[in-house]
Amino acid sequence: MKSVKNKKGIPGDGLVHSYLIRNPHTKFIFPAMLTMVVMSIIPTVFLFIISLTNYQLGWDFGRAKFVGLQNFIRLFSGSDPDFWHSVFISLAFMLLATAIEMIVGFLIAMLLNSWEFKLKALVIGILIIPLATTPSIAAQMWKLMFNAEYGILNYYLQLLFNVKVTWLSGDMAFWSVLLVDIWQFTPFVTLIVYAGLRSMPHEPYESAAIDGASAWQELTRITIPMMHKLLYLALLFRAIDSLKLFDTAYVLTQGGPGNATEFLSLHIYRMANAQNGLIGRAAAIAIVLLVLVTAISSILIRQQRKED
Repeated sequence: MKSVKNKKGIPGDGLVHSYLIRNPHTKFIFPAMLTMVVMSIIPTVFLFIISLTNYQLGWDFGRAKFVGLQNFIRLFSGSDPDFWHSVFISLAFMLLATAIEMIVGFLIAMLLNSWEFKLKALVIGILIIPLATTPSIAAQMWKLMFNAEYGILNYYLQLLFNVKVTWLSGDMAFWSVLLVDIWQFTPFVTLIVYAGLRSMPHEPYESAAIDGASAWQELTRITIPMMHKLLYLALLFRAIDSLKLFDTAYVLTQGGPGNATEFLSLHIYRMANAQNGLIGRAAAIAIVLLVLVTAISSILIRQQRKED
């Protein structure tokens, strides 16, 4: 097959020109595509390559040896017992955090949409505050409130119910991290759902009222079906973010006590930091986390497309 040449005789230039004519949008999205390749695809390929070696922190790359799938076999065979614990608590945290935030956020949005009062703008502004706070700063603030001796939470619990809770103990640390995540990201769901509710047309509700539909029927047959795209969007973002949780748990507990809150991201950090420096094994765990995030995202996106 003959190559296409332009007037200057450069092979292939005509193909590029004809492609740009057929797809004029390409030149506008090319900078974003190039950024994605440089910032995402190349590091991911490098991560996969490192996961197939025994590379350790501080080594020259020439010292690393190719070990194939040995790092992955070590994970799935149980040689790294903390790995399966991290997978379990990460998935449990994702399910609990996402479910609670979606339900509570939806209920708050419904309440704001159905109740008109003078200070509504102030309430919506207050909802933005947790989102505007970085997770590390939010965790520092909650760590002070969780203090067993001087924290404000125990002060009021002891004042009202004569109860004292060791919030960051082995039994409570997981639930304390979950509480902080719910506080910070429930407003995210609330604001998305509230914006969707405010943009809903009134005609279906007027027709339902004429037909004598109950509030539950309006919710399940009008509101939720018409908002399912927004709900899936919020669900997708919260599921992915909660599965990748790092900063909140790190600031509050550093993965402890013991490994009570050592989520996958923290397990990767512990493997890769200066104490262990097992970069190859940490990269293998990071690949597993990437596969989990991709699989969950694909399932949610495919389910949304089926409903469409």
